[in-house]
Amino acid sequence: MRKTYENNSASKEDYLELIYELSQDNANFKAVDIANKMNISRASVSEALKKLSEQGYIVYEKYKQAALTAKGLETAKKVLNKHNVLCKFFKEYLNLSEEEAQINACRIEHVITETAFQKIQDIVNKKA
Repeated sequence: MRKTYENNSASKEDYLELIYELSQDNANFKAVDIANKMNISRASVSEALKKLSEQGYIVYEKYKQAALTAKGLETAKKVLNKHNVLCKFFKEYLNLSEEEAQINACRIEHVITETAFQKIQDIVNKKA
């Protein structure tokens, strides 16, 4: 039997993480910037932003910048932290290249159990 580990989809988490990163780098980003970064259509981005807004993760109006709500910010920071810790683990403990560490962190950050992640985080933090 397959288990669902998170009620957030990987796609949702990717959007929130990217919106957070873009908001840190560029105060005036638009849906087209998200589409370009994710290499998907603007229509797909608009649909996803609409859903995220309905779910309370962002404030979004068509043709305007998306802004994270407190709920969205919390989720984005959690995903980004997982990504960074996993990346560091892959590079420092498994000696993977930056590119391979990034690829694996992006994939695993969405499905890793909290217990497994905490153990990896503990290992990474002990070295720091």
